[in-house]
Amino acid sequence: MASSRPGTAMLQRKHRSWMSCLLLVMQLTSLPVRAKPDGLKEITDGNWEGILTGEWMIEFYAPWCPACQQLQSVWKEFAEWGEDMGINIAKVDVTEQPGLSGRFIITSLPTIYHCKDGVFRKYQGARTKDDFLTFVHEQKWKAVEPVSSWFGPSSFLMNSMSALFKLSMFIRRCHNYMTEQLGIPVWGSYVIFGLATLFSGLVLGLLLVFIADFVFPSRRFSSPEYYQKKQAMEQARLIQQQEDEHEADGEEDDDEEEEEEDGDQDDVWRRRRGSPEGRPEPKGQGFSDEALRKRVVCSREEEEEEDT
Repeated sequence: MASSRPGTAMLQRKHRSWMSCLLLVMQLTSLPVRAKPDGLKEITDGNWEGILTGEWMIEFYAPWCPACQQLQSVWKEFAEWGEDMGINIAKVDVTEQPGLSGRFIITSLPTIYHCKDGVFRKYQGARTKDDFLTFVHEQKWKAVEPVSSWFGPSSFLMNSMSALFKLSMFIRRCHNYMTEQLGIPVWGSYVIFGLATLFSGLVLGLLLVFIADFVFPSRRFSSPEYYQKKQAMEQARLIQQQEDEHEADGEEDDDEEEEEEDGDQDDVWRRRRGSPEGRPEPKGQGFSDEALRKRVVCSREEEEEEDT
């Protein structure tokens, strides 16, 4: 009896040790596994300026795009290497961020950009994880021509494009709300937008006129010197008109005098032609040209006879 008790005690100890090991293994396996944090970042219209510093790889996608859906798993795997390589991996949903779509002129999906300290380059290579890693690690982005500063996301032109895309998205949402929620027909929505555009244009034009008149007031009619200058100009115009009229009258008088002088010379010549000696013709005697020639010829013959 005494010998059997120590054996049972040892068995109980072994059983307890096995139980404690089993409990320890169960506790270890039941602990939550710490997953590697997701390095994929979301870029929006509110925080996009953060990509102007550091190195980034940004994907522009849309949830309805099949090619974008195929790239999502590869892009997530690539994002897990971002922290090790010292690069930020991000994505942009163009359906939720229309301003960024206009700012980067996204014309095809998916579109990938590489950014290094505010200099943007469009990625044109293969879309695999290894190709992305090679592009960043071997700095192949240096061989790609950067985007011009005129078309950079922070330029005035791209800011205008961003505002235009936001406005278009706002109009589309309003159109969908009026047609789907309020039950307004499509043509009715177009009429409403047309009237709203016309009214806003008139209001904006009137506002610009008021601003221009306030900033640059017209001093032409408000200054008292304007009326004095106007009167002086009117008087000078009248004086000039009178002088022109006097000059015209003087020219007419000169023409008349010249005509009179010409007439007097003609009369003198006629008188001299009628009398060979230059004496005036007796009044009441009128001779034709042939008779005058005969008189002149006869007078010359008489002179020649007297000389001989």
